[in-house]
Amino acid sequence: MLKVSNLHANIGDVKILNGIDLEIGKGELHAVMGPNGSGKSTLCHVLMGNPDFDANGEVSLNGSKILEKPQFERAEDGIFQSYQYPVGLPGVSLMEFIMASNEGLSEDEAVTTAKKFNVENFLDREVNVDLSGGEKKRSELFQLAIKKPKLALLDEIDSGLDIDAIKTVANLINENRDDETSYLLVTHYSRILRYLDVDKVHIVVKGNVVKSGNKELIEEVDSGGYTQYQEEN
Repeated sequence: MLKVSNLHANIGDVKILNGIDLEIGKGELHAVMGPNGSGKSTLCHVLMGNPDFDANGEVSLNGSKILEKPQFERAEDGIFQSYQYPVGLPGVSLMEFIMASNEGLSEDEAVTTAKKFNVENFLDREVNVDLSGGEKKRSELFQLAIKKPKLALLDEIDSGLDIDAIKTVANLINENRDDETSYLLVTHYSRILRYLDVDKVHIVVKGNVVKSGNKELIEEVDSGGYTQYQEEN
């Protein structure tokens, strides 16, 4: 489904990604963990086509190479990115935003889906304006469910959330997973991963995947931290 081979990225002379390799199968959820500054969020930005980064290597989605495509084409191909700090859209209601960006969607469908994510009261409010961290994350997951992407990039979706909000977000992800959407979830804390059905975990240090494995890697990180991988690399 998603295949990343020898992916490098930099901003100016600063190298951030140094040969990332990973594959995510259809419907799988993979977690990318690592210390601050290791390149985790950059990986999401590069996959989404953020023009701030110069990238080279090979990235394919369902067999189609995407690295040369602009952001809007990647979105059309089925890539969705949620952000650590979602941007507010003053003057635009969530319902207006959803209806404008999803051709063929009815308001009844939008309301029905919004109720699943407990965001129906946000539909008439401005997008991500005067919402708590947890409310913003629920709103983004609602948008994801409406969009039904092929690949969802969740960049530190647990950032700034208390334990109850983390459990809520994790439950919403688990309950709304299907065989069509694959997930790449970036985090440097293990808390949210304890509540998710994770298929594979990747440890990123200094812009490269230094270890991949199953959920047992989460316990390894908790017991030894990221220093154990930094010392090896």
